[in-house]
Amino acid sequence: MVRFQIEDPSLESQWRAIILFGKNTATYKFAFAKALLEMVEKEKVSVSLKDLAEPFSRHIVNHLKQNNRQGNFTSSTFLDQCRSFINNEITKEELLIQTERLGFNNVVDAFQVVNRDTIPDPFYEKNYTKGNKEIVITDNLMRLKESFHFQNFEQETEARWNLVETAWNLNINPNMLEVQYDSNKEQFFIENNFMRRVDITSVRDALNGYQKGKCFYSFQDISVRSLSPNLCEVDHFLPHANKQYHLPSNINGVWNLVLADKDINRDKSSRIPEPKFLYRLYNRNEFFIESKHPLAETIINQTGDTPEKRRRFLECHFKIARANSIHLWKPSIELPATF
Repeated sequence: MVRFQIEDPSLESQWRAIILFGKNTATYKFAFAKALLEMVEKEKVSVSLKDLAEPFSRHIVNHLKQNNRQGNFTSSTFLDQCRSFINNEITKEELLIQTERLGFNNVVDAFQVVNRDTIPDPFYEKNYTKGNKEIVITDNLMRLKESFHFQNFEQETEARWNLVETAWNLNINPNMLEVQYDSNKEQFFIENNFMRRVDITSVRDALNGYQKGKCFYSFQDISVRSLSPNLCEVDHFLPHANKQYHLPSNINGVWNLVLADKDINRDKSSRIPEPKFLYRLYNRNEFFIESKHPLAETIINQTGDTPEKRRRFLECHFKIARANSIHLWKPSIELPATF
């Protein structure tokens, strides 16, 4: 997480650090994040737990319907209440009462803690005095709403949630775990123990936070929203066209996939980026390693179980690509980079 924020203490980086690197003992963090984003959209400054109960429980319920396990614990009274609602055993009103009573016991205090400390610029303050049970949204979160990157946060949060719960629910040995890339659908998927495909999430949504919402090569702002004029493209850092020279390594693996501005990507085509970009790819992949499951395990399995092995792996395949290419490439636009 420290490397993620080198030369970049921005509010956007702090929000992404929470989502990507904060502790994952349950998926409450993601439901809370999505509820917060909804409150900010409504420009609410003081938000009671009663106000948060509806969006928070709605997001939990929607995910429970798809994946029953939403934490690494054996039981949860709150999740049992959500399951009771799904099974029509309690009403929506009863669920909201139980959510307000049980759902926020840990998440309000833990949400803004990354690497055992609260982020430098908190997005809310807790106010449980004089009978109140509310959070007060700070100017930091309000300023974040004005950021170009705010448009991507909901999809990035959903993608991270999908990745975490997939790891918990599939029961696959981490050493055997491999997230695969469907280039036609631009989707990450896993084959489970019964060789049945399980789609996880959009590649764009999953990769964008780790690139800080920037084009990998030019560092221009990019979007993952389908109708945005800034919609990015998925690029193979080392050209897919030469995949036979890299066998048995998988050039289609997540370690070699980056997001790029569409004009930059089309200019790059199948050319090899300059060596300095290989260091950036290494850093980006290490962000995945630090954030845990299941893309992290996939990259470890594909490239090596130590930083030095992963560095040598990238250098080896860069040499292979370079031996089969005439030209090195660099983007026509390069803004200051932060990783």
